[in-house]
Amino acid sequence: MNMQQGRIGITRRRTNTLNLLCYNKLEHIPELSVIEQTARQAKQASLKTATLDTASKNDALKAIAQALQDHADAIVAENQQDLAQAQQDNLRSALLKRLKFDHSKIAGVVEGIYATIALDDPAGKTLSCTQLDDGLDLYKVTCPIGVLGIIFESRPDALVQISTLALKSGNALLLKGGSEAARTNRILADVIYQASLQAGLPEHWMALLETREDVNAMLALDDVIDLIIPRGSNEFVKYIMDNTRIMVLGHADGICHVFIDRDANMDKALHIAFDAKCQYPAVCNAMETLLVHQAIAEEFLPRILEQYEPAGVELRGCENTRRIIDVAAATEEDWATEYTDLILSIKIVEDSTAAINHVNTYGSGHTEAIVTENQATAKTFLEGVDAAGVFWNASTRFADGFRYGLGAEVGISTLKVHARGPVGLEGLVSYKYKLLGQGQTVGEYTGEKVLHHRSSSQPCPL
Repeated sequence: MNMQQGRIGITRRRTNTLNLLCYNKLEHIPELSVIEQTARQAKQASLKTATLDTASKNDALKAIAQALQDHADAIVAENQQDLAQAQQDNLRSALLKRLKFDHSKIAGVVEGIYATIALDDPAGKTLSCTQLDDGLDLYKVTCPIGVLGIIFESRPDALVQISTLALKSGNALLLKGGSEAARTNRILADVIYQASLQAGLPEHWMALLETREDVNAMLALDDVIDLIIPRGSNEFVKYIMDNTRIMVLGHADGICHVFIDRDANMDKALHIAFDAKCQYPAVCNAMETLLVHQAIAEEFLPRILEQYEPAGVELRGCENTRRIIDVAAATEEDWATEYTDLILSIKIVEDSTAAINHVNTYGSGHTEAIVTENQATAKTFLEGVDAAGVFWNASTRFADGFRYGLGAEVGISTLKVHARGPVGLEGLVSYKYKLLGQGQTVGEYTGEKVLHHRSSSQPCPL
């Protein structure tokens, strides 16, 4: 692939040369904005991606994986420029870690692509079959959502994960990444788009947006875009929800907790509490608040302090915590803060009920964990906590689409409808009803003839 040609191909959709891309004749509607033209082209492309068979989609994913490997050096070079600019702009260290996209990150996303290839196609699955009558069969069958508008933070790997999941599920895609990763996002979009076209995907199935104005324009296109998935702060997600009529699948803050119960195994507790905070603090599934049962606080806190201090964790604690270990005072704001950094707030609680109440007051509905050997206490916690993920004796860092076996994820939904938790392939499909008959009409069933509604396990033949 000629990378200069590739870049022109993917970025034309933001220039006045877009009207040269004419397969859906949008060049004859000059009053449309560039973003609306882009979205309407994606809508037309989505009608084609929805009909792709599994082999075609997997072949395109293989081509993308190979193209990323072939252009790895060029991708890393662009990322180095983004990193240099971010350092010059004094971007905080946690965000620099997210922004970095080196050869190991490329190897990781390629591995994720092959994991996605290995997954079942989420579209075209028969969810149920009801025989309304002999020769009149009603099937509930999964299908792509259509056009996805996804706004994500400064993580170039997210662009790869999102685009490949959209492809596998048969959707078209409008992407807007963080401005700090602009160069990396452009080259990744170029490589993915050009490789997919060469593998037979329809033109315009994927487009990269680059400005806030692009996003605002996209939010007005409720007749074209079917789902918006924003990844960012609560304020950002709320802004999106308040400014569009498009359905929004929100991925907001990850204010995750680990509760160390009085019946916890001390070694497990220390291991999990360290991993949940320190394994990778710059992500949404890292622990931000550690809750400790008052009965074991005097034993546990000094021991975890011995692990956190060498790792550079800045600790903030409640008044009772500060009586046991020397840490800064935690404020009300700390309990409601996603640090995404080596900062941790600690609170001593009376019991599991108090822990549950604290989590449900300050948590973001992302992922919560309890460490205990008491199964009854664990059951109460897992049932009582309102979150997409509730874990027993495991680190919150497991809340991830790849680790869940979803291939990857477009984000983690903290909502309770359609999709919750890591949103992988199954979260990117809807369903339609297919009724297969033999000439029946409703009038036949207004007299003696009745519908018998028998369940069946047969898959839809069409």
